Amino acid sequence: MERTYRAWTPDSAPAYNNPDRLYYPRQPKSLAGIAVRSFCLGIALTIGVSSTLYILLFTSSPLWRLPFFLASLSTFHFLEFWTTAAYNTRAAEVSSFLLTANWPGYAIAHSFATLECLVANVFWPNAQWAPFHLGKLICLAGFALTVIGQTVRTVAMCQAGPSFNHLVQHQRNAEHVLVTSGIYARFRHPSYFGFFWWALGTQLTMGNVVSFMGYAAVLWKFFSGRIKVEEEALIRFFGDEYVSYRKRVGTKIPFVR
Repeated sequence: MERTYRAWTPDSAPAYNNPDRLYYPRQPKSLAGIAVRSFCLGIALTIGVSSTLYILLFTSSPLWRLPFFLASLSTFHFLEFWTTAAYNTRAAEVSSFLLTANWPGYAIAHSFATLECLVANVFWPNAQWAPFHLGKLICLAGFALTVIGQTVRTVAMCQAGPSFNHLVQHQRNAEHVLVTSGIYARFRHPSYFGFFWWALGTQLTMGNVVSFMGYAAVLWKFFSGRIKVEEEALIRFFGDEYVSYRKRVGTKIPFVR
């Protein structure tokens, strides 16, 4: 009797008794998906940094702001996954890169910011968008905010470890503890503080007046609402301990106590 054999593929493996299935292509923890995204982010970061430096060093064009934005985004999304994988390993998934988070609004906002910067610097390259000729100073302040915001968010994710999650948790798991030391002793929600000022910093650096105001309004509304919902859950988890912590440590996000 002639035997026929079917080639093995990840999808052909039985779902039962197969703990590795989550790591196959098109699965939540797909190693192939993680590798592809890391590779693409690395290329984007290299292009962003090298193009920014080249334009700044060898030309007088203000368009260095565009590859700067690309480098900032690439760094942010890579670190979102890396910190999760390193300090909250079980939660690390393809979605941890946050590349499609709050889709499509997130992509629309960054696309508009890129377009605003491109149009403004191509058609009005010598325009003074800042009052009192403070454009360079505001640009430097924006760059500092970008670096500070990214640093605070990354450090917060590292220090929180398994207690950090990209999604608001409504049930307390065994590894969930209230972190009040380190950077959490200065910021009640340091990851939100970090993203808020990182995003505004990128727009100041790019000279985007419209996007800066839009980012500020949308992010303030988003984080003020999210913090309210999250803290209701945290009070259920930790009771008076969290209430006391909330009273003594602020968010450092304007008008969000």
